[in-house]
Order: sequence, then structure tokens, then C-alpha cells
Amino acid sequence: MANVAVVGAQWGDEGKGRLVDWLAERADIVARYNGGHNAGHTLVVDGQTYKLALLPSGIVRGKPGVIGNGVALDPEALLAEITRLKEQGIRVTPELLSIADNAILVLPLHRVLDQAQESMRKIKIGTTMRGIGPAYEDKVGRRAIRVGDLADPDTLSAKLDALLAHHNPWLRGVGIDSVEKPPLLDNLLALAPRILPFVRPVWALLDEAMQSGKQILFEGSQAVMLDIDWGDYPFVTSSTTIAAGAAAGTGIAPGAIGTVLGVSKVYATRVGGGLFATELLDATGELLRARGQEYGVNTGRPRRCGWLDAAQLRRSIKIAGIEMLALTKLDVFDGMAEIKICTGYQVDGQVLPYLPSSPQQQATAVPVYECHAGWSQPTRGIRTLAQLPEQAIKFIRRIEALVEARIAIVTTGPERADTIVLEDPFGA
Repeated sequence: MANVAVVGAQWGDEGKGRLVDWLAERADIVARYNGGHNAGHTLVVDGQTYKLALLPSGIVRGKPGVIGNGVALDPEALLAEITRLKEQGIRVTPELLSIADNAILVLPLHRVLDQAQESMRKIKIGTTMRGIGPAYEDKVGRRAIRVGDLADPDTLSAKLDALLAHHNPWLRGVGIDSVEKPPLLDNLLALAPRILPFVRPVWALLDEAMQSGKQILFEGSQAVMLDIDWGDYPFVTSSTTIAAGAAAGTGIAPGAIGTVLGVSKVYATRVGGGLFATELLDATGELLRARGQEYGVNTGRPRRCGWLDAAQLRRSIKIAGIEMLALTKLDVFDGMAEIKICTGYQVDGQVLPYLPSSPQQQATAVPVYECHAGWSQPTRGIRTLAQLPEQAIKFIRRIEALVEARIAIVTTGPERADTIVLEDPFGA
């Protein structure tokens, strides 16, 4: 058995969906294990663009997909996504998709809470306002409604009573109207017949698959620097984004995760607030944004852009257990005379190989850069390492040395075939 977990190694938007889609050809099942529809994956296949948020990326290849218990599921968003794919010629059926019965639901109530919480923060987190954080709060608070509850109207009604009894006093206290139960209950009861055919004990399905020797590809959402424990707190998501989350978020044993493949751009981006030591607030940053089409899949928000932070990447690799790294968007650097890599930070007169945890020290940290010569020969669409310009190869090998992980894959364009494979994560 050779399973693979794909993890974002920066702040998200590294191209994980595209890598999962490409790797799915070798997998038997693709399993999502965290996050919600607050992050999107863009896949370009034969000129056709598919935008996914909740569905596992392997669905586009016709691979069976799993939405694990670690995912916060908005049923309306899921059904809308299924409808969009159907219009593009891809039918998502209960034979193709399985949803964990113990995954939590994101309700319209959670969007109200999300907007209210963000509006009251002095320092904005940059939430997508889609209710993901409040849904996870309810999960930790042991009052969440789970997917399996849709099968029992009485349980659903009682849980809604408890949920509203908790949240409505706070909403009224901050001057927002209470959320009424009848519309919420009626909506969930109407959605239930469309969701329940997909629902099953995912842990048992995956166990049976592994017992029969099938290969599973675990798909993470967001990235290490947005992890609730290991990210740039409090500018983080509300779930576990590292590879260990694949076990807790699907019901498999930690030892079954297999190879961990991290994904990083050859530069860095992030959305929302928070620290970004290598951010470029100049023409170079604008150039990276334009060339890389750095805008949110679901929100359209422009992403902050900067040079690759190898010190950050090395830390993420250690924490997430990343063994191999995929570098994406090499072609964005085509024609640039000079490329920089951050190798550490100058803090209080000394150079550190990682950012200290103190916010005060982080605020004064100055990135230390290496400068590398660029290349004039286009790399877009190149599919073998030998065809790359010499400077591009040197750049890739230098990243490999700095971050202490093997470079397994390099992408040179948006198409799934624009991929250079140096090492197969599934183990040929």
C-alpha cells in the first residue's frame, strides 16, 4: 500500500488542487480531510477550467472521492458545486462521492456569526465570511449539527434549539436580530433528501479500501502557515492543515498516511491579514500577481505577493512531516533578471533561521536574501528537467538544499501535463 497526503507548505493557494488532480490518475480514492468552501482549487484540463471548493479534486478524473469528518460542510455550497460540474459534463453521484456521517454542517447562522465577529475585531483576520470558523467553534463547543443528523428530524430540531439558545443571546447583545428556527429547520429538511444518499461511515469505507490494497490520496485544504496550532496565529484557519490532520479528519491510522508531499510556489502569496516577511509592495509584487493570476478562486480577492521564504518553508516541512516538495509556477519567473530567496531573518542584531514566536520580534524582523540570476529562455510548458534553462535548474536545486526536502515535481504552466516529475510520490 502506498498512500500520499498533499499539504500546502505556505499560506495556501499553492496549486494543491492541480497536483491532486495530476496524482489522482495513480490513486483509487481521493479524500478531503479538512477545511470548508473557504478555499478553492482551480483545475485546467484540456483548456477547460474547473473550480472546486468542497469536492475532492480527483472527481474531475472520475475518481471516487471522500469528504471526511474533518471537513466543515455547507450543504448548499456542495449542491451548487455539484450542479456547476454537471453543467460542465461531470456527474457527481453517490457512487462517486462519499460524505462522512460525522462531518459538521455549516449553516446560514454561521455566516451571520462570521460577519458579526469580523466586523467587531480591531485587527481583521481576513475571513472569507462563509461561516467556517464559527462552525468549527460549535464543533469544539460540542453543539454542532452533523451530516448524519439530517436523517432524524427530531434530533435536528432539538439540536437547532440548543444551537440558537447559545448564539441568539450574543447576537441580540451586539445589536443583531436573532436567527429564527423555522427557516433554518425547513431549509435543512428540504436539503436532506439530496445530501443523505452520499452519506456513509467514511472510516469504514477507507479501511476496506486499504485492506484490499487500494491507494488513497489525501487532499488537504489551506496550508501549514494557516494551521490552527502551527500557523501565524491568530491569522489562521480553524482546522488542522498539516498531514497529521489526514488521520483525524478521515478516520484512518496515522501510519496509513504514507508519503507526505508538500506544495509551494516558487514565490510566496497569502490572503487576509497577518505577517508576510517577504511581501513586495512594489512593481515586482504587481508583476508576480499579474503573471501568476493571483486572485482568490472563490472570493476574487487579490493575493499579497512576495519572494519565496525558504526559512518559513523549512519550518513548515519539519512541522508537517513533508518528505517531498512540489514547486509550482516556475514559468512566472520567465524573463526576470533577478530572483530572491529569503534564507533567514535579522532580529535584534542576530540572524535567525526561523521567525521567533514573539509578535514584537516578528514585527522588527528583516528578511535576509540571497540573489539569483534569472533566465530569458521560456520555461512554460516544459516537461523534462533537462530542457530547463541552466539558471532555473540551479534555482530549483538551491531551494532543495535550503528547505531540506527533495524536490519531486515542478510545474511550468496551468495545464495538468505541464509537469516535470523528478520523483514519483507514490513510489514507482
